[in-house]
Amino acid sequence: MKTISIDAMGGDFGPTVTVPAALQVLRRHSDLKLILVGLHDQLQPLLSKATDVMDRFEIQAASEVVAMDESPSLTLRSKKDSSMRVAINCVKEGRAEACVSAGNTGALMATARFVLKTLPSVDRPAIMAQFPTMNDRIVRVLDLGANVDSTPEHLLQFAVMGAVAAKAVDNNPNPSVGLLNIGSEDIKGNEQVKNAAQLLSHCEGIRYIGFVEADDIFYGDIDIVVCDGFVGNAVLKACEGTLKLISAFARQEVKRSWLSRLSILPAVLVLNRLKNRIDPRKRNGATFLGLNGTVIKSHGSADEFAFACAIEQALLEIEKDIPALIGSQVSDILK
Repeated sequence: MKTISIDAMGGDFGPTVTVPAALQVLRRHSDLKLILVGLHDQLQPLLSKATDVMDRFEIQAASEVVAMDESPSLTLRSKKDSSMRVAINCVKEGRAEACVSAGNTGALMATARFVLKTLPSVDRPAIMAQFPTMNDRIVRVLDLGANVDSTPEHLLQFAVMGAVAAKAVDNNPNPSVGLLNIGSEDIKGNEQVKNAAQLLSHCEGIRYIGFVEADDIFYGDIDIVVCDGFVGNAVLKACEGTLKLISAFARQEVKRSWLSRLSILPAVLVLNRLKNRIDPRKRNGATFLGLNGTVIKSHGSADEFAFACAIEQALLEIEKDIPALIGSQVSDILK
């Protein structure tokens, strides 16, 4: 029986999304148990009718909730009984094998790092997530915002952690690793990426292929793309904004005239397939790599389907035992 703790109060919608999503996943996996952490009086009504799985979930009361705009440092100091903190404590105490939260990213990372600590040979954790590609090949990018400033040594650690995780989660025996830069030529980039490239090129434990540019992420020719958190988060938010822009433009054009509405009908099947391929909800669930425990960050605006995908990601990483793999292999590769 696998056990996952859920920060049921996290995200833009809280229990109205997290609880139904949790029940969905429970009904799909008979070997799963969930600890739903949050305000008891809000969780109980949503769970009262789930009698078919009531033997595989429990409510863990927490008296506080971390707001999406709260300071991570303030949260760490003053909200020790928040649903986020208690859910992470469940992993620390061994009651759960993973934690899933859609809450404040900064607060989640700060709390997880404080409670769980980093693995040996890992200086800083990193956030890794999957991006869509033209050929539907899996590409993972890290760091997506855990570290605003990263040294070349940190980028090397991110690369090794990403490669170790990809081998297990994606069943990829020899994932390729690229370093994000403003050009593919050796002379391009700042001193940080140039020095990191030197370290990566001499690391025998990974298949480093050199510099890659941001558009290379989507071609599907590479498995792991490494960057610091400032750059990675900017890339992530630019992608999210581009998807919203295209969606908004499409709706505007369809509504422009009756002729536009009629002309869209023959293309509905193709458009639905396109929507399914680029649907970011299917890739919801970013991993906090480098911690002594599994923590999965769901997008704050996730709906039921997306949050369920984040829980499924946690299940997969439990099965592959990613923290143990990183703990056992990173030090060997970096020595």
